[in-house]
Amino acid sequence: MKLTIDTDRKQVTIEQNGSTRTLDLYSREAFEQISHQWLKVGWNQKYPYTFSWMGRPIIQLPEDMIRVQEVVYRIKPDVIIETGVAHGGSLIFYASLFKAMGKGRVIGVDIEIRLHNRKAIEAHELASFITLIEGSSIEKSVVSRVKSLVKTGETVLVILDSNHTREHVLAELEAYHDLVSRGSYIVATDGSMKDLYDVPRGKSEWKQDNPTAAALEFAKKHQEFVVEQPAWPFNDSDLKENITHWPGAWLKRLG
Repeated sequence: MKLTIDTDRKQVTIEQNGSTRTLDLYSREAFEQISHQWLKVGWNQKYPYTFSWMGRPIIQLPEDMIRVQEVVYRIKPDVIIETGVAHGGSLIFYASLFKAMGKGRVIGVDIEIRLHNRKAIEAHELASFITLIEGSSIEKSVVSRVKSLVKTGETVLVILDSNHTREHVLAELEAYHDLVSRGSYIVATDGSMKDLYDVPRGKSEWKQDNPTAAALEFAKKHQEFVVEQPAWPFNDSDLKENITHWPGAWLKRLG
């Protein structure tokens, strides 16, 4: 695909598969096309690696954090389980939401929690909201420990952000989906890999081997879940699609 932005004519021209389309530069469709390329270039330039939350690197697209905040505030879960800890920024983010709402706690799971990250998380002002578990997120003993920390009747939201291969994400979905409350979600993050296979830092196999593929496969097997982007609680625009590194990520439990 060839994308040409002409600011003099205020047009975007798209050349693809032998056909050409011209869009108004300030139209919704032009915004979506440009945003898609921006996401790819930004990921390759490690743009998400430039943010922190309350002192800890978060390594997330701010747009995704705002969107997940909307869901957390609406659902008001008792527990957020996140696989993948890294520097702990997202754990601190969720803990800060719980602090503001006056309820909730976070469980973070990672195959390796580096000592300097553990020390920083445990020394943070919001550490009391966070439980860290070290081990593979799909190891039976780890899954059992996580489940032992969730009480009967609690509202649970699960966010998968560890190993992003299709096989691993499918295993996580199978391991944790039964914890998800009706109306809540299990989120298979970073499905943008399917669009990043051709950037310099990407890998060709990502075109098929990615979390979005895992989410779609899981939803076909589990009819109680549907892939559904959460509705925006406020939208005074013509836009309908998230700018996101989490396309096709949100698996909502219907029953």
